[in-house]
Order: sequence, then C-alpha cells, then structure tokens
Amino acid sequence: MYGSENSAGREAREAGDRYTLWATIVDALGGRGGDLNEGPLSRAILLLAVPMVLEMAMESVFAVVDIFFVSRLGSAAVAAVGLTEAMLAIVYTIAMGLSIGVTATVARRTGEQDPEGASVATGQAILIGLGIAILLGTFGAWYAPSLLRLMGADPAVIEGGVPYTRLLLGGNGAVLFLFLLNAAFRGVGDAAIAMRVLWLGNGLNMVLDPLLIFGLGPFPELGIQGAAMATVIGRGTGVVVQLLVLFGKAHRLRLWARHLQPRPGVMLRLVRLSGTGTFQVFVGTASWIGLVRIISGFGSEPMAGYTVAMRVVLFALLPAWGLSNAAATLVGQGLGAKKPERAERAVWIAGGMNLAFLGSVGVVFLIFAPGIVALFGVDDGTAHWAEHGLRIVSAGFFFYGYGMVLTQAFNGAGDAWTPTWLNLACFWALEIPLAWILAYGMGWGADGVFTAITVAYASIAVLSAFLFRRGNWKRVEV
Repeated sequence: MYGSENSAGREAREAGDRYTLWATIVDALGGRGGDLNEGPLSRAILLLAVPMVLEMAMESVFAVVDIFFVSRLGSAAVAAVGLTEAMLAIVYTIAMGLSIGVTATVARRTGEQDPEGASVATGQAILIGLGIAILLGTFGAWYAPSLLRLMGADPAVIEGGVPYTRLLLGGNGAVLFLFLLNAAFRGVGDAAIAMRVLWLGNGLNMVLDPLLIFGLGPFPELGIQGAAMATVIGRGTGVVVQLLVLFGKAHRLRLWARHLQPRPGVMLRLVRLSGTGTFQVFVGTASWIGLVRIISGFGSEPMAGYTVAMRVVLFALLPAWGLSNAAATLVGQGLGAKKPERAERAVWIAGGMNLAFLGSVGVVFLIFAPGIVALFGVDDGTAHWAEHGLRIVSAGFFFYGYGMVLTQAFNGAGDAWTPTWLNLACFWALEIPLAWILAYGMGWGADGVFTAITVAYASIAVLSAFLFRRGNWKRVEV
C-alpha cells in the first residue's frame, strides 16, 4: 500500500514538473515571467534561454539557407560571399561590441529598478550606432572593389562580387541596429520580442533570396546581388519593427524623444564599455579575417569549402549563443539586484546546458559531415575541404559550450577586459601563428587552419573557467 502511494506521488510530481516546464516555455515565448531575480533559477534561465536560442536558431538557419542559394551560382559566388562576410566581420564586431555595453548597462539598470536609466542608455546607443553606420556605409560602398582585391580575391570573384559587397557594406546599418536594439531588449529581460524581430527579418530575407537571386515570378534575376538586397530589405524591416515597439506604449523598455537628446556623460560610459567590448570582438573577428587570408592562398575551392563549413558550424554555434546571452542578462540583473551568488549559479547551469547541446551537435557533425555538405550541391573539390573543416572544428564543440557562456558572463557583468585579454592570447598569439605554421610550415594546407581554430577555442574555454572562479567580475561597476 505504501509503495503504491509512493509511486503515485512520484507520478504526480513528474506530471507537475512537466506542466511547470511547459508553462515556463509558454511564458518565455510570450514574453512573460516577471522578475528574473526572484523565484527558481532554472525557470529564470529558461525564460531567457528559450527565445534566445530560437532567435539564434533562425539566424543560423538563415546563414545556411543563404549560402545554399548562392552556391547554385558557382564557387566564385560562394568565395565572394565568404570574402565579403570576412569584411562584414568589422560591422558585426562593432555591433556586438555595442551590444555588450548596451546589454550590461540596461540589465544593470533593470536589476536596480531604474527603467528611466535603461531607456536613456538605449537612446544614447541609437545615436552612437547611427553615426557609425553612416561612416562605415559610405566607406564600404565606395571602396568595395579595392577591399575585395585586398582580401585576395581573383579577378572573377571581384567582377561578380562587387555589387554584392557594395550593397551589404553600404547597408550595414540594418545589421548594426538589429543587433544593438535586440541587445537592449535582452538586457531588460524581454528576449521574446528580440526573437520575434529576428524571425521576421531573417524570414523575409529567406523568402526574398530565391526570388531575387533567380528572378522567380515577377522579380528580376539579380544573381548574387539579389542575395545582398534580400538581406538589407529583410533586416531593415526588422529594425523598423524594433523602433515601433520601443516608441510604442506597451513595452517595458519605452523610448521618448527626450531619450534621443545627446547626453555626453551617458554616451561616454557606453563608449568606454562598448569600446572595450568592440576591441574584444575585433580581436576575435580579426583572427577570422587572418584565417581567411591564409586559406585564400590555396585557391577558390578551399576558400569555398571553408565558407560552407563555417556556415554549418554557425548553424550550431548561434543557438548556443542564445544560452550565452541568457547568462549575460542574468549576471547583469543579478549584480544590479545585489545577488552575485545567484548570478554565478546561473552561469554554471547555463554552461552545462550549452555543453550538452553543442556536444551532441558535434557528434552529429563528425558522423554525418559528407551528407551535410552534400546538401549544398557544391563541386567535389569544395565538398572535400568543407567536410574536413566541419569535422575538425566540430571536434572542439565540447569545449565551446562552456567557453561561450563564461565569456558572455564576464561581459554581462561589465568586465569586458577579461575576455578581451583572453581573445588576444588565444586568437592572436596562438591561433593565427599556429594556422600559418600548420598550413604552410607543416604542409597541412587548409586542414592546418581548421585545426588551429579548434585548439584556440578549446584554450579559451579552459582559461575562462579558471578566471571566472576567481570572482573578480562580481566587483565591477557599470
């Protein structure tokens, strides 16, 4: 009798847990859930992580779908996309650097119960982003041919790629503001709206891609330029929606015209924090540019294979960034609410989740690399290098899971310098020299570049865990 009651009790608790999990997921997708600094920590993580993972999942799906359509135009078009994305890394660097400062500041003000301070920070970030977008767009559009030549593109790639490069660099503001404003939404704890906006922008992008690239129906056939136009239109639409939400009446982070009036003090603090964050991301992204420069010396097929492999890797890493961003928000809000122990526990739990996710994906990539690459319909030479790259890089996914969460946790606390120094050590002092030595000195070719990527990311994960345990990030002021 007693055993029967005990079994019934366990079944009731399990049913209750399933209900609680489902209710939490529903609340997360609906942008509900209340104060993230109160209640069970696992619920707070899910409220942020579910929409953030789905947000980044859409970004990763877009990255794969985009190269899927472009690959139908040949290796030269794929190489042009890869080289342009290496240059766009500068835009992403600035966008992500600004996002670090915005998320940390908005999250800290939110934890302190200061909604006006969060709105002011967001408004000043918009002004900073606008100035940067204008400068980068003018320079990139004007010098597109020279930039492709500088990146080592051959004449065929330059001839076909200039319209693509010019349009994407000129319209960089769509990418920059999409990241920047979503960082503000995440900082205030509304990951659901950030998810919806990115789904809208990238969904529109994916619909327009085949229509504009191949000229389906009434649309003109624009080739590779159509892919760039789809990106600018899709993400630009997302930015418009973001602004409508921020200046509307129903959102917890609301902007008024007064928040767009320049406030030098707030701007200076944002620039200081975001400047460090930008340099941090620049260190990482510049290493990717260096790797592209090394691998482009082996011809268009290894370059195209690298592009395909990195798109597939991105497919896995972007959802993992969702969990990392959730940890950053909880750290910022936890410190603002004077609950550093809760913030620390959130990071270790999110790290474990990320390790389980990325580790599982890494195993799938190792086993099914040929079949995955075959989906892109590339030639045999490109497929060979894409398979090698996918297998070598995904072998380090178990390390990446914790490393991504820990570095974002530092940023969420406003301690942008710690991951900056880690990036300098692991990417510039280790990754690039090692890639050159393995590729040319030891004759490994493109495989040497892929191996250097795995070694560098494994190293940064181990060092991040050591420094995070020391706890200096708990005493940073924002």
